Amino acid sequence: MCLSTILRWVLNALVMILITYIVPGFAVETFFTALIVALVLALVNAFIRPIILILTLPINFLTLGLFTLIINGLMFWIVSMIVKGFTISNFWIAVLAAIVYSIISMIISSFDKNSEA
Repeated sequence: MCLSTILRWVLNALVMILITYIVPGFAVETFFTALIVALVLALVNAFIRPIILILTLPINFLTLGLFTLIINGLMFWIVSMIVKGFTISNFWIAVLAAIVYSIISMIISSFDKNSEA
């Protein structure tokens, strides 16, 4: 693992902690739990999300890509069922948290000089 990967992992965990203050019904108990959530979310996004995106391609096409927000919420929901100490009160809170996560991640990525645009 290179340093930038570890830094991105820690930043994603910090974003998880930040979301607990922004989105009611979204809770991460400890920073260690946030690190685990960031890691599991990365794995879910790498392996499960592409399959779901392909399966839902027709509805995603009809909604002009907005259904992707629902899929992102589903990924958060799946991670909340896997990781102890990470709770989301309902599915729509997961969708809202995924939107906030995406916005904050986009802002953080804009400061990264090495990221490809």
